[in-house]
Amino acid sequence: MEHSEARAGLAALWMTGAIVSFSAMAIAGREAGLTLDTFEIMAYRSLVGLLIVLALLTATGRWHQVYRSRLQVHLLRNLFHFTGQNLWFLAVTLAPLAQVFALEFTSPLWVIILSPFLLGETFTRRKMLAAGLGFAGILIVARPSPDTLSPGLYAAASCAIFFALTAILTKRLTRHEEIGSILFWLTAMQLAMGLIAAGWDGDMALPDARTLPWLVLIGIAGLTAHFCLTTALSLAPASVVVPVDFARLPAIAILGMLIYGEALDVWVLSGAAIICIANYLNIVARKPAKTAQN
Repeated sequence: MEHSEARAGLAALWMTGAIVSFSAMAIAGREAGLTLDTFEIMAYRSLVGLLIVLALLTATGRWHQVYRSRLQVHLLRNLFHFTGQNLWFLAVTLAPLAQVFALEFTSPLWVIILSPFLLGETFTRRKMLAAGLGFAGILIVARPSPDTLSPGLYAAASCAIFFALTAILTKRLTRHEEIGSILFWLTAMQLAMGLIAAGWDGDMALPDARTLPWLVLIGIAGLTAHFCLTTALSLAPASVVVPVDFARLPAIAILGMLIYGEALDVWVLSGAAIICIANYLNIVARKPAKTAQN
């Protein structure tokens, strides 16, 4: 019991790192978005990430883990992630940060809906309940009407779908490949995508002294967030880790209020709470299957 409690405590510490990283990336993305478009942000973010991944692969001698046998799956996954991440960076520049994070939390619920078609998984009553609750939460957060709908809201809601597709293909890749290979192809392919998209019009802006630190922070935070999350999940079950991740929402809501003067919207917080409950129901629904595999 003491050993499991210690691991849960360590997982919570790693999740604190993930929360800090995701929040830092949102703030840095908003600041960089004042002078750069999302394609340019993605190009520079991927460049920073690729340099870090290259250094780590070289330092640890793990180049043999980088495979080329599933490049088509990597390409499709990175197209989805590139699209979702661009929409996310657009959303953080146009919508309140708490609203963006709340809608991003619907990504696991989209996985419920898409997994039967892409992974052959089956619906259960609990999963259907989780999905229904989640979409009720979306309606509360978004409160769709001519007055509340905006490009930022559309971007935040859409990015969750592409993140769900990314998660499904990542699950498929992790059956055969190590994280180093996935991160290498993620940063390398998305650097190429970013350069093509940003330079399509022949006018790609270079970062200035003000923007460069934000781009470096985006690149570092993007990698550390996922590393912290993955490490936490390796130490404790998802039923322990994911509820800690829900602290991202009040954290970013407070930061948005302190830094940008964004109001603490009770509708956004209430809808987000329902979305978090729906995600937890989804975790509980998966728990027996996970135990059987162990």
